[in-house]
Amino acid sequence: MRKLTILSVAFPFAAVSADPVGGAEQILSRIDSALTVAGHRSIVMAAQGSVITGELITVPGCSGPIGWAQWDRAHDFLRVMMKRCVADHRIDLVHMHGLDFNRYLPPPGLPVLATLHLPLEYYDPDSLEPDRPRTWLNTVSHYQHEQMASHPRVVRLIENGVAVPPAPPSRKECFALAMGRICPEKGFHLALEAAKAADVPLKLAGSISGFPEHREYFDKEIEPRLDDSRRWIGAVSGDLKWHLLQAAQCVLVPSLVAETASLVAREAMAAGTAVIAYPNGALAETVEHGRTGFLVNNVDEMAKALSRAPEIDPLLCRRIADERYSAKRMARQYLELYHQLVQQEP
Repeated sequence: MRKLTILSVAFPFAAVSADPVGGAEQILSRIDSALTVAGHRSIVMAAQGSVITGELITVPGCSGPIGWAQWDRAHDFLRVMMKRCVADHRIDLVHMHGLDFNRYLPPPGLPVLATLHLPLEYYDPDSLEPDRPRTWLNTVSHYQHEQMASHPRVVRLIENGVAVPPAPPSRKECFALAMGRICPEKGFHLALEAAKAADVPLKLAGSISGFPEHREYFDKEIEPRLDDSRRWIGAVSGDLKWHLLQAAQCVLVPSLVAETASLVAREAMAAGTAVIAYPNGALAETVEHGRTGFLVNNVDEMAKALSRAPEIDPLLCRRIADERYSAKRMARQYLELYHQLVQQEP
């Protein structure tokens, strides 16, 4: 297969790295790395602070809260840079990862793939019905694909994949873990309530973005529920993240929205740790009740399930994660799809 030049465009307000807070940014990072390893050219448009293996075009950051002015400025920048990049480089395909991708699509011509990382109701209707020719969509979980399988623009289901840490599961410590972007839809206040009801220590790891509603959620719903045993530890990455995932008795995922594909749940399994989650969206297909964790419906059930976490076999969790959610397989499928879309006649 010939070498490709792929332009990947991230959500403009989230940095891309191998270990970001956001799932879409993590997936983009893995694709970027796979492209360069395979000898392809990877160009990434992403926010300041991004760390990639290909070539980075930096989207200017913003200080303070993110409002409509910041959105408009970011979209204007991306539209200009998109045209310039397509004109200056022999781009074979543009891969869009942002919720707002329809605001800065490139000029007609080359193929565009947009990965639907978020719940479908988050997208503008125009995003899911693009007028631009050669603009395709792909889904990231069976749950999401069932909703979109008959859509003429959906070309493939490629499940989100995660790495499996090389070290075997470490000895479990006496705490539960919750991890992710601190925002209302993640329901972390419910994890804190369940841990307190069960009298179990909880570590909440995650960052607060510049969106005012996220800060308000932390101030009103998270901070008042913190105490000496239930602590917010901020964002974590790298070895520390994997240590926490492996050492925790379980990971709580009380998401209040239909998750498209919870990377935290899949990483917990890869680390050999039970997942206790609400059965929303793809979480119902990710967590095998009684094998890799427990599916619960409310705070009381989550609190009771905390005592059952030691029943879950860490090695079984790791094996299932490796078999079902391989990051290498995910990257290979994206590269195959790139070639397929590039070779199609305009």
